Amino acid sequence: MKWKLPPNVHGYETQHGKSVFYYRRPGQKKIRLKGMPGSEQFMNDYEAAKSGEPTMIQIGVGRTIPGTVNAAVVGYYQSDAFKALAPTTRSNRRAILERFREDHGSKRICLLHSTALQNIISGKTPSAQLNWRKALRGFLDYCLASRLIKADPLSAVKLLKGKSRGHHTWEVDECAQFEQHHALGTRARLAYELLLQAGQSRCDVVRMGRQHIRNGMMSMRRQKTDVPFDVTVSPRLQEAIDAMSADKKNLTFLVTHVGKPFTAAGFGNWFREMCRDAKLPDRCTSHGLRKAAATYLAELGATDHQLMSWFGWTSISQAQVYTKAANRKRMAHQAGQLIPRTGIGSPVNPVSQNDGQVFEKTGARE
Repeated sequence: MKWKLPPNVHGYETQHGKSVFYYRRPGQKKIRLKGMPGSEQFMNDYEAAKSGEPTMIQIGVGRTIPGTVNAAVVGYYQSDAFKALAPTTRSNRRAILERFREDHGSKRICLLHSTALQNIISGKTPSAQLNWRKALRGFLDYCLASRLIKADPLSAVKLLKGKSRGHHTWEVDECAQFEQHHALGTRARLAYELLLQAGQSRCDVVRMGRQHIRNGMMSMRRQKTDVPFDVTVSPRLQEAIDAMSADKKNLTFLVTHVGKPFTAAGFGNWFREMCRDAKLPDRCTSHGLRKAAATYLAELGATDHQLMSWFGWTSISQAQVYTKAANRKRMAHQAGQLIPRTGIGSPVNPVSQNDGQVFEKTGARE
């Protein structure tokens, strides 16, 4: 069947006999047009496509009822606040919200209360509770701003205090064991040196390349927060980079076995295998090397703001975790220097049981 179509509009029939139309300017992506040529829906989509403002389709709008948790979550996904999050953060929080939506999507959002949230969160581990609160915090802020709820039900929710110290910080002998197993000139060793010497997250390490280095400094922006960071390329890191053959086809130092850049998740899984090859315990992770780098710089005397600039942190409290620990260690060492060499806790003139003792007369009966 032939149609008289407007300029830059193309159409065809599918194998099922359905008519499909789309608008496409040369060198640009095609835009789907709904309806039949001449219909109100078709002409509205056509005018929007010509103006460069195609009609936005809300995800899941046809499956939601206004006023429900389902509808609120869909609206949050389309909000500027959610879109402004880093891709990995969006993915993580969306996974949590989808579980929340699956269990409670048909319920009225205006009836959401703190007791219900407390019951949902209470059965989870401390770390999972923290992740759920972060995901729900952004969602509920959107609901408050959109006046879908009148009060914040999350403000009264209490979380368990976790005793975990987070990722294990690599120890000196663990670093030596990895270096002994993975020699210079291997991908594993280059990944290790980038993690330890640059001290950045895996999502930033997989993007590092020679184009980021100028005059001995590597300058980038964190993928997660878009905060800039600048690190010195140490001789040891430069040696690891030079030991690998330069591939001008790739803009990243690290590539997979097929020559493609790593994803952050793929790199984490691959590096875990490299640690297992070196017979290291499962506690040794890529993030543990970032913590080791921060610990090392803090013990060398780096200040809070120096650590913030190096690691791209936005909060001084993140840096103080390492500087406070380093200061305690330093002060304990200095305290040890004050103790004489007679042994810790021993008096300078110890009392001997064999020596004669002098007793002061107090007037009491003998």
